[in-house]
This record gives sequence, C-alpha cells and structure tokens, in this order.
Amino acid sequence: MASMLEFRTPGFNPYAVKYSPYYDSRLAVAASAHYGIVGNGRLFVLGLGPGGIQLERAFETNDAQYDLVWSEINENQLLVACGDGSLKLFDLAAGDFPIMSFSEHKREAFSVCWNPITKDSFISSSWDGTVKIWSPSRPTSLKTLPVGTCTYSACFSPTNPAIISCVSSDSHIRIFDLRTPVSAKYHLVSIIPAHAPPPGPTLPLLSTGEVFAGNVPAEILTHDWNKYRDTVLATGGVDRLVRTFDVRNPAGGPLAVLPGHEYAVRRLAWSPHASDVLATASYDMTVRVWSDGSQLQPRRPPEHPNSNSNNTNIIPVGTQLGLMNRHAEFATGVDWCLFGAGGWLASAGWDQRVLVWDAHSLLRG
Repeated sequence: MASMLEFRTPGFNPYAVKYSPYYDSRLAVAASAHYGIVGNGRLFVLGLGPGGIQLERAFETNDAQYDLVWSEINENQLLVACGDGSLKLFDLAAGDFPIMSFSEHKREAFSVCWNPITKDSFISSSWDGTVKIWSPSRPTSLKTLPVGTCTYSACFSPTNPAIISCVSSDSHIRIFDLRTPVSAKYHLVSIIPAHAPPPGPTLPLLSTGEVFAGNVPAEILTHDWNKYRDTVLATGGVDRLVRTFDVRNPAGGPLAVLPGHEYAVRRLAWSPHASDVLATASYDMTVRVWSDGSQLQPRRPPEHPNSNSNNTNIIPVGTQLGLMNRHAEFATGVDWCLFGAGGWLASAGWDQRVLVWDAHSLLRG
C-alpha cells in the first residue's frame, strides 16, 4: 500500500473521520485529549494535495469530541458532538469559535447526522437516551425522540427525509417515521432486536460451522444505511459481528452476518460506490472491507437432520475482502471518499493517526 497517506494528531485521540461531500481533497477529524475521558477536544480540517495531508484549520472545544458531520448546505461548515452534551457548529470562513452551539443533551452527545435529502436539519444522539432533531438556524431542538437507553448512533435514511434510525445499548434498532402522528409512540414505527435469531430452526454459519449465537444481547455501537438498497442497514458492536437487516421485516433476523473482528466494531460505513461493500473499524486495531454477499446467487440450504428444510433458515456469511492493520491502537473512524474510482478510504485511531489509502490496493493484496 504505497499510496497510504498519514497525518498525525499529537495530543489528541481521534474518534471520527469524515470526507467532505463537496471536495475529494478535504476531510475532517474529531479528536479528544486523553482518549476522551477528560480534557478538551480538537477538530482537524485537513487538505489532501501533492505534498500529502496538510492541516487547513483546527478548532478547539472545552470537552471531548466524539463525532462530526459536514453541513449539507454550506461547504465551509462542520458540526461536532461533544462530551458535555453540546453540539458545536464551526465555519472555516469565520473565526476560531463556533458560530452556533446547541445544548440540550443531558449527557455525552455521541453522534450527529445531517439530513442528506432536505438538507435543512440534522440529528444528534446521546448517552441520555434521546435523539434530537435540530435546525442549524435555531438554538433549540425541533423535536426529541425518546429511546430510553444509551444511544450511540443515529442516522437519516439516505432516500427518505422522514425516516430516522438509531442503535443503542439495549441491542435494538429503532426506526422512526416523522410522518406518523406524534401521539403514536413519538413516531416510533419499528423496533428490531438485532441479536434475535431468525424465526424457525437455524443452520450453522456457512463459513465457520458455528451455530448462530444471535440471541445474546450486546451493545450496538454503530450502524449505517445502504446507499443503494434503501431498506437495508448494517450494525456493529460489542459482540464483534456485523449484521445486515431489511427494515421491512423486523422479525426476520439478519440478512447476513460478517464475522472476523476480534474486538468490538466501533464504526462502519457502506460504500457509496457499490451496493454490497462496506468498511469497518474495530477495537482490534484493524479496518476491514467486506462484501455482504448480496450480489451472489442465493444458495439452497442443505438438508437439516432435525427439521423440515422448507422452514429452515440459513444465515449467509459475508466475505472479508481485505484487512488493513496499520493502526497501533483502537481504530475508531472510517469513511469513504464520495468521488473518484471508488476505492479511497480514510481511517482514524487512538494512535493519533489519520490514514488515507486506496482500498483497491488492499483488495489486490
């Protein structure tokens, strides 16, 4: 991987990295002093050029930074989620201080996501058990969605501005539809138990021979919507497995399971270039690229000795396409470049390093 570029964040441990949706040569990193346990945060805005990765701007916050997102309406603006529960909006064309601060969460704000369709709102999730919907021009939230348990990740659907998903410490995926009456469960339309096995007898995982132990709840730390199949999302968390689900079938169990990480999966991102490819970053210090197997022809389940084959489930296992192990600490962030040939990834880890590399070289390896 001779094409790997590196940037160091001395004194700060990255939690998230995101490519700009406007430029293939710009990315940003949310990082925290002392691994985010105590101390301040720093937002690094980086430019990629002939000389490698250069620092363009840095913004300080009084508390740790756990996530960031680029504005969908202004190429110079970024939003960070902070350990004191606040969200800070920074502008590259303005001074060193945030141009807006949003302070309603009672505990750590752990994720932020901008609405990619209407572009007029963003969401945040927090350890306080809520998802909040905001307008970038209003200091108070538009709406609060109660989850009731530590909520690590919240996302807008990539195709429907009214659909919001979140995952949390109680091992469930929640789907909200803002078009439903608020009186009906605060817009909650679906709860998917991520660790429940599919209905009916279950056959072993294809590639491992292990029986699917999917009914042991574990915290879900990350999730993302597929960019091409708008009812499919993937989750990752403490039990080390990545799972994919179709939200149209909440009781159907996972579409596929991707085993391979040795410790918790901290971040995942579907490719913007291929419907079956995703990347994951893990506490095992690796970043991995996978196919979920959805492009393969479905295989007929083999006969099971103790059941009728007509109602026996076989859970497809995704394929690990490549592994990048150049981080020396927890890998906490990964993101795909939206532009170009479709292979560039940025990853970040607690080793105070940001790496930009071509996944195609990893796949060839």
